Amino acid sequence: MQEILDNLPDRAKDKHKENKKFFSKLKKKPPKDLDRQMQEMHEEEFERTNCLDCANCCKTTGPLFTNKDIERISKHLKLKPQQFIDQYLKVDEEKDYVLQEVPCAFLDADNYCLIYDVRPKACREYPHTDRKDFHKISNLTLKNTAICPAAYNIVEEMKRRLNK
Repeated sequence: MQEILDNLPDRAKDKHKENKKFFSKLKKKPPKDLDRQMQEMHEEEFERTNCLDCANCCKTTGPLFTNKDIERISKHLKLKPQQFIDQYLKVDEEKDYVLQEVPCAFLDADNYCLIYDVRPKACREYPHTDRKDFHKISNLTLKNTAICPAAYNIVEEMKRRLNK
């Protein structure tokens, strides 16, 4: 897995121009059943891919924390929301709550999430490849291909299936 992760940023960079062009066409004229196809490709990929083998998202990027996330997680940790914010979060340039540092403080040595049952919405939905109106999040998907091997594989499969 480490070799895959080491090569992923370069592989994603090599495909960036091609992927950008592909997503530009996809945005203009998405297939009527794109969401269904994305769900299918997502499920197929995650039958082969185990996030616990990787956890690169938790090691290299941080999710956005909504107010609901903060309430839920702080309650779980038996902290007041402000204590949770002060201890773990900061406000980024877009005025969103994000982790103070990565890797995530809740990632343990075995790549398990210590707050898995109450994890942020952004973590539950990552890498967002099964999201409704998928064609509207192409910039996020492009970014995720350099972080998540599954997202990279899904985009490659999309190009194979949809460029026919």
